[in-house]
Amino acid sequence: MNPQRPARARSVLYLPASNARAVEKARGLSCDVAVLDLEDAVAPEMKIEARAAAVAAAREGGFGPRLAVRINGLDTAWGADDLEALRDAPVDLIVAPKVESATMVHALSRDLRPGADLWAMIETPRALTDLRDIAEADGALSGLMLGVNDLAKDLKTGPAPDREPLKPWLAAVVAHARANGLTVIDSVFNRIKDEAGFAAECAQGRLYGFDGKSLIHPSQIEGANAAFGASADDITWARKVVAAFAAPEAEGLGAIRVEGEMVERLHLQQAQDLLADL
Repeated sequence: MNPQRPARARSVLYLPASNARAVEKARGLSCDVAVLDLEDAVAPEMKIEARAAAVAAAREGGFGPRLAVRINGLDTAWGADDLEALRDAPVDLIVAPKVESATMVHALSRDLRPGADLWAMIETPRALTDLRDIAEADGALSGLMLGVNDLAKDLKTGPAPDREPLKPWLAAVVAHARANGLTVIDSVFNRIKDEAGFAAECAQGRLYGFDGKSLIHPSQIEGANAAFGASADDITWARKVVAAFAAPEAEGLGAIRVEGEMVERLHLQQAQDLLADL
């Protein structure tokens, strides 16, 4: 678990590492994290070429977003070689698909580049049954990412625009992440043209406590940044809370009144955290 305060991860954009044009465009995008994908977005016959392209792009640098690479699973023909190739590449994060146990976290952490963080994708029923062990695993783990597409398929849930069958697991992933100081990222939204649906799902993710959302298209970045960022009203309120507790008359008090609302020290900490992220 990473003891440092995590960097913002409101918008986590996946793009195929094999698509040179998309990789070049990602350098200037406003997403918080750009994930060069070696897994789902790359056909088997392109895996080795995509790996080489991801390493080359990382070494070339110039990325505004934090740079991540999603490797193939360690149970595939490419996963171990992906990790080996990335040990000498300046990548901030490794995203590992279908993590199902603390043992997998340990194995992944052992082979990471020193200083790189690990995000584990929670996308199988087995991962749900071992959430606590995964989240508490020693190593480089600093985040959990929910993968709803694979999870819904394996759980055999029916379609629901509000993700009704998955709500217990949304809450569970967030709870285990929070208990262990991990960043927690909501799953992708597949209907790129459905702006209202995307906004609603971002709002739901924010309500459940996610830090940000996985994205599949640059057009989703602005909406995710807005949904998971602080609004002008949030910032104004946070500043009022901090100022109120800093007043001499608030010294030693555990709760005070701010504009007619009772505010406790826990709200002060939330306000300070919000302002620290600006």
